[in-house]
Amino acid sequence: MVFVLCSLFLIVCFLFYTGQGIYLAKNSSGQEEVFLIKKGESIREIAAKLESQNLIKNDFFFLFYSFLGGDSRKLQAGEYLVSSSQNIPEITRKFVKGEVIKEKITVVEGWNLRDIGWYFENNGIFQAEEILELVGFPGKDFSNEFNFLEDKPKNLGLEGYLFPDTYEIDKEEGVEEVIRKMLRNFDRKLTLDLREEIEKQGKTIFEIVTMASLLEKEVKTKEDKEIVSGILWKRLENNVPLQVDATITYILRYKTTNPEGVAPRPYGARISKEDLQIDSPYNTYKYLGLPLGPICNPGLDSILAAMYPEDSGFWYYLSPWVAELRSSPASLRSAEDEGTIFSETLEKHNIAKEKYLR
Repeated sequence: MVFVLCSLFLIVCFLFYTGQGIYLAKNSSGQEEVFLIKKGESIREIAAKLESQNLIKNDFFFLFYSFLGGDSRKLQAGEYLVSSSQNIPEITRKFVKGEVIKEKITVVEGWNLRDIGWYFENNGIFQAEEILELVGFPGKDFSNEFNFLEDKPKNLGLEGYLFPDTYEIDKEEGVEEVIRKMLRNFDRKLTLDLREEIEKQGKTIFEIVTMASLLEKEVKTKEDKEIVSGILWKRLENNVPLQVDATITYILRYKTTNPEGVAPRPYGARISKEDLQIDSPYNTYKYLGLPLGPICNPGLDSILAAMYPEDSGFWYYLSPWVAELRSSPASLRSAEDEGTIFSETLEKHNIAKEKYLR
């Protein structure tokens, strides 16, 4: 009888002691700090680190609670904000739910793959080379996961399909999962109705994205994009060269090599007559039709403008973006005041060029 009573007393003491260790936080005024769970890290290693960082009283309490609740195999890798003012159930719940620290990133409309790669690298998230190896050519083929990529030529990367937006990411999830987030966003934005409309028009998603990328780089407002879209589709239908300056800029700035051996040009470099003769499938001055592929990642307004062009009597346009590449800062300011200048005839277009590209 005495033995039973002693045993019960010891059990009660153990439960009381353990309960306090589990349900009472170590420090009621503790500050949040970063706690990292690495991929493949064992429950014992996690518990030991929690104790060493003074976030819990003892690693035993964390182990006991995790095993008792069946959570020991559910803890997710990542960076967390944890405080010694949190008790063990609260900390464990955070790890099980994967409430990791999210970092906000913003991919800007009109950025191309290199811009995105440099952005990630400059923000200390991923190396630019990691991004380019995954999304460039040959890169990874995501067409089995995303059917909107099925009509994209296999010899091209994901230029055009990394949807510009603000994303919350976890560094631990890896570069491939971040790219998937952008592709899933594109998948949501290009709704079934839009895809049916593209098919109804006898076009492909790839053609629409390519056209949208030109509009994104050439003009700024939604209204101007719709008019320019009408001009460019009309040129295509009539076998007239698109003559889009943004495609030349793309060659000069972002193509590391080309048949002419032209070195990449820094931002702000002006387009010369010689540049218009570069032998590249992206050169819309030299070759009829759309360029080889998209030249940037367009936003939804540009995609919709590519799908729903505005019919007009215009055949020519002059954009402030052109002035930025070809003229002085004073001319650029003047052109921006005017907005995009549209012309019905080559004569009127040449007058506009003389005025703004002097």
